[in-house]
Amino acid sequence: MGTVTIGVSIAVPEPHGSELQQLRAGFGDAAAHGIPTHVTLLPPTEIDEASLPAVEAHLAEVAAAGRAFPMRLSGTGTFRPLSPVVFVQVVAGAEACTLLQQQVRDPAGPVNRELQFPYHPHVTVAHGIDDAAMDRAFEALAGYEAEWPCTGFALYEQGADGVWRKLREFPFGGSVVPPQAGRVERGSVPIR
Repeated sequence: MGTVTIGVSIAVPEPHGSELQQLRAGFGDAAAHGIPTHVTLLPPTEIDEASLPAVEAHLAEVAAAGRAFPMRLSGTGTFRPLSPVVFVQVVAGAEACTLLQQQVRDPAGPVNRELQFPYHPHVTVAHGIDDAAMDRAFEALAGYEAEWPCTGFALYEQGADGVWRKLREFPFGGSVVPPQAGRVERGSVPIR
């Protein structure tokens, strides 16, 4: 067994997820169709493939203790000049996301890691594209609004092709999605 790159995130549900993904692609972000629209809880992290069951067990414990909370997106923000990112802001649910990401990265857990930047929940809509396109994304989505009840999160794996695929969902409150029902086998069609 080798290593795999995983991430943990809250999916932005339909129709908002596809809408933001299409807009991201329209701004010229080549990675748009390989990354489901999401709020990150654990950024891309390389782990030994053999530790995936321990990661899944840890995430199931985190989810079991969690409760649904309202998520609301509103307007845009940017990490420029520090990082070439334009995002839609999380204006409700940010505190819950912050707590969740701390629990996911618990120092006693299997995915303890330091972050490159302080945690700031957001939905990326442009990353690493030219400044004019970044400005267009910032302006075009300044009035964007979406809300939904967040009822869980998911574990993703990045394939050799750079596409992120959902491995398993983790609903809040103790109900567990069996791996065979929530797992997408490697090499399957990417989530769009």
